[in-house]
Amino acid sequence: MSTRVSLTINGQRASVLRGATLVGAAREVGIEIPTLCHEEGIANQAQCRICLVQIEGRPRLEPACVTQATDGMIVRTDSERVADARSTVLELLLSEHPKDCPTRALGGECRLCDYADRFGIRGPSFGYGDRAGEIRENPFMTRDPATCILCSKCIRVCDQVQGVDCLAFVNRGIGTEARPALGKILEQTECEMCGNCVAVCPTGAIRASGMRGLAGARKVRTTCGFCGVGCQFDLNVIDGRIVGVTSAPDSVVNGKWLCAKGRFGYEFIHHPDRLTRPLVRRNGELQPASWDEALDYIAVRLKEIKDTHGPDAIAFISSSACTNEENYLVQKLARAAVGTNSVDQCARH
Repeated sequence: MSTRVSLTINGQRASVLRGATLVGAAREVGIEIPTLCHEEGIANQAQCRICLVQIEGRPRLEPACVTQATDGMIVRTDSERVADARSTVLELLLSEHPKDCPTRALGGECRLCDYADRFGIRGPSFGYGDRAGEIRENPFMTRDPATCILCSKCIRVCDQVQGVDCLAFVNRGIGTEARPALGKILEQTECEMCGNCVAVCPTGAIRASGMRGLAGARKVRTTCGFCGVGCQFDLNVIDGRIVGVTSAPDSVVNGKWLCAKGRFGYEFIHHPDRLTRPLVRRNGELQPASWDEALDYIAVRLKEIKDTHGPDAIAFISSSACTNEENYLVQKLARAAVGTNSVDQCARH
């Protein structure tokens, strides 16, 4: 059996791996199918229905995020029937969304509002409901039920990526919320405060508590320095200050997923107690020095200790915050340059 299938999407031929969804197949030929509940890396449940497409020979529209491409399939993503269904779905979602989106008011991104603007939907034609609920906030995350569209992405990522499963749909109908069960708050669950629910939320219903007005921020790609895994993310910079961290979906190592330290542990950067240059003890007091001065001082002192007390009077401790290559150089320095085997590493314990 061939590992690939061929199909036609909006008149374009596409060849994709067997098992690929129509969302992925369309992306292969440069066609974007709008989605709100779809997320790479977690199982999809076709809850938002904005990705409906028309497939020749099938009587009803199909959700592209869970429909697999098959040989000879002919798909339309831009027919009048699809456009009408998409508009209706958007109107239904907007009917339970605040008229003045609080996420946008805070300078955040709301994909529901973006799609409404893109497809010319100014609001529902059948009035608004009221999904307002209690806003819950902790030092890391804020949850606002009023902007939630019940896409379940936060629930799925908590279960399938983190393996914590601390969120669920609670209540029914207009009162349904995605939150911990049994009236608990996040701090009373097994939540690791990783913020991966923040990364996947399409409307900002779950957002980082300290992040405001990131729409105009300059994004700078960097590698996390908290451990040696090498996760990457984007620093959001405004007026020379880092104001937040957002995921980098194209990162090879971690994709969108981060831990609590990587996503929320950036405030030390501008902390007044942070050391920004080396300090050398002179006359009993720590005084600022250049890197060259500090390294020369270290080299001189190591040589003095070795000459006086022998190489085993010196020990080296490396850190798991360093890369494998850096840890290798530490032991190379100890064994080859100083001549001691007294080398340890914090991750060993």
